[in-house]
Amino acid sequence: MSDVGLTVVDGAYLRAVDLTVPESGGAVTGAQVLELAESRASSSIFGLALPESLKSAALKRLNVDDAVSFCREEIDVDRASSILKSYVSAIAEQLEEDPLVIAVLDGKALRVFLDDEDDFAMLAENLFTDLDTKDIGKISKKEIRNALAHMGVELGIPPFSEFPFLNEILQKHGAVGNEELGQSQFAEVLQPIMQELADTLAEKPVVVTQSIKVVNGSKLRKLLASKEKLNAVLERILQLEKSAERTDIIRDFLEENAKELGLPSPKAGESVAFLYDAVFADVGNSESAAAGSEEEFRLFVKKILEKFAEQLEANPVFQDLDN
Repeated sequence: MSDVGLTVVDGAYLRAVDLTVPESGGAVTGAQVLELAESRASSSIFGLALPESLKSAALKRLNVDDAVSFCREEIDVDRASSILKSYVSAIAEQLEEDPLVIAVLDGKALRVFLDDEDDFAMLAENLFTDLDTKDIGKISKKEIRNALAHMGVELGIPPFSEFPFLNEILQKHGAVGNEELGQSQFAEVLQPIMQELADTLAEKPVVVTQSIKVVNGSKLRKLLASKEKLNAVLERILQLEKSAERTDIIRDFLEENAKELGLPSPKAGESVAFLYDAVFADVGNSESAAAGSEEEFRLFVKKILEKFAEQLEANPVFQDLDN
């Protein structure tokens, strides 16, 4: 089955944002400035509404502790322009550190099935089998709604909550009620529904945010670029119990503090375990440095972190937000 392609939205998408403040003839409120900034930023990332977590993180970067008071504050045009630039820049910086992963549903994934009779027949058969829980060879028409939900974003179907027009399409094609359908009848009803949905999405794509985190090394590179932050991490590792091999101590520390450091969680799957294995194997010829002086040890840890950053930039890791 075909999957919808994912798009990683980072700070680069905001480089061309219009940062001019419209002439208003007087002061504006903080709320108006933020609304303008969010509108401009949203238009540059497929019209996607900015997640609250992203907006909150951007405000923190601007040292705005009381958002309510800030929104009520009256601001002159010059300062408004400065805040607009700073806020958009803060959003871009946050996206560099924690990019959004989105799916642009434009009907192309659905057409993969619609343009190939065998692919569509297999899809319809699999859906029917999954929905025929009683194994009687019949399902009701209203189960077609569940069939679309079962296909989900991965196969190009937007959530009903974000695309209410799906309900109208189902009504239009009579996919309601308790009338029972066999497998071939189910396929006959499903096909025009998918066709109309593909046509509709082609004219007006739906953008859906995915609950996926991208670990691309950007956060780790910022850590490496900050002598103060890097030294703080090295000091924490040096303070650990030295009863085990130093490389084991380093790996345990990196895995336990992966999120803070900008590394992928070891819980994210086998590919991440392979990544850790590969990095430590690659720097294994420097084992003597790990067992050497404190300065040699620091350089050894830094080399490990640099190798992780290099690998993640070349091959970002996608993981669930919960990890």
